[in-house]
Amino acid sequence: MSRFETLFTQLNAKNEGAFVPFVTLCDPDLNRSFEIICTLVDNGADALELGFPFSDPLLDGPVIQAANNRALQAGCSTAESFELLAKVRSKYPEIPISLLLCANLIYAQGLDHFYQRCAEVGVDAVLVADIPLLAAEPYIQAAKKHGVQPVFICPPNADEATIKGVAQHSEGYTYLVSRAGVTSAENQSQAANLDTLVEQLKAHQAPPILQGFGIAQPQQVKEALQLGAAGAISGSATVKIIERNLGNHAKCLSELAQFVKAMKGATL
Repeated sequence: MSRFETLFTQLNAKNEGAFVPFVTLCDPDLNRSFEIICTLVDNGADALELGFPFSDPLLDGPVIQAANNRALQAGCSTAESFELLAKVRSKYPEIPISLLLCANLIYAQGLDHFYQRCAEVGVDAVLVADIPLLAAEPYIQAAKKHGVQPVFICPPNADEATIKGVAQHSEGYTYLVSRAGVTSAENQSQAANLDTLVEQLKAHQAPPILQGFGIAQPQQVKEALQLGAAGAISGSATVKIIERNLGNHAKCLSELAQFVKAMKGATL
């Protein structure tokens, strides 16, 4: 079994949901980023979703855009990101690690080379945010060649064909977007049809569903699980803690620990 399959099997046995924080690799710099990621894992994160610094992220709101800029200003490129991933994997051999990134970053490396590097450093899954299913075949093939699981987004306006395609082509987990727009901890609204989407994805035997976008409070984690999702992803709310504590790293780690404990507590 893959690490994601093992995780969801274990959580199901305990009747728990998954809490998955997102951060941008190397934010605010490589060394502090490693300590931040360790803090997330050590305080209850079930899996990690990590972003590569990129100058023009499409799905990200201001908070994660700023994280990208901080990492780039610290001199972190794709090479440093892979170096950090290898360090995380070495310390945490069991935790599932997924990447969420834009196609340009993969294309610049060459698809085969990028997914090979992912496999070498122990990345489990890759979600390419700006590749629609119609154009995804080369990415799927390169991922599978190197034992990396492709993940796709189910948007709130998905039609039947899209839902079926997302369910059939996603491996490891399925990313369900709570609402239209970009990432934000402030916008905590969610589409009215999420329960229907969850039902339809499950009917097409999609991998376990993780709900993301606007997940900032423990109650929202509980609501995602009540909808039938297997867990929740929180990005902007996690990154915001980093942003507001740039001048006090110890406080940053302390607040992140409290946040993860509270969010994970909502899955029990």
